[in-house]
Amino acid sequence: MRKASRGALLAATATVSLSLVVAAPAAFAEASAGATAAACATGWGSLMKTASSSAPAYLTNVRTGSHDCYDRIVFDIPAGSTSRLGYYVQYVDAFEQDGSGDPIPVSGGAILEVRVQAASYDMENQKVTYPGKAKQPLPGVDLTGYKTFRDAKFGASFEGYSQVGVGVRARLPFKVTQLSDKLVVDVAHSW
Repeated sequence: MRKASRGALLAATATVSLSLVVAAPAAFAEASAGATAAACATGWGSLMKTASSSAPAYLTNVRTGSHDCYDRIVFDIPAGSTSRLGYYVQYVDAFEQDGSGDPIPVSGGAILEVRVQAASYDMENQKVTYPGKAKQPLPGVDLTGYKTFRDAKFGASFEGYSQVGVGVRARLPFKVTQLSDKLVVDVAHSW
């Protein structure tokens, strides 16, 4: 009887050990996914975000970056040209060029329109400050491999505002951050 008990005990121990070895990677993966989701919680929302300013500014560059929890688009303006930059950022059904109203096709499941109160030209010095062309992809921006961004087109620079249409995978939460020399728009990879 002792041998049978010892054999049964060894078999039971082996079964429990094997179960733990098989279950551990799945439990670790679930815990990691939960931790990533918690780390990426935004609470940003997807409604329009806006600020106003009467100070003129001009745009010098538009660039993008992909991060663990969001994709980012940055609008550079000269440092100190304004203490507060005006902007309108919102999801739209169709991207239309300021001034003309011409439709501009933008790929993606949703379109985020960004209007920054910074012209793409310096009227005082009679020079172009940002080389964006109406209805064309943003110069120097390659969105290959991005999780959320699909497309980005320059709309226009009209009445002191520069306009960009950003094609995103879906209508996702976003936030707008204003720094002394740039406007930053982050769009989350998920809700």
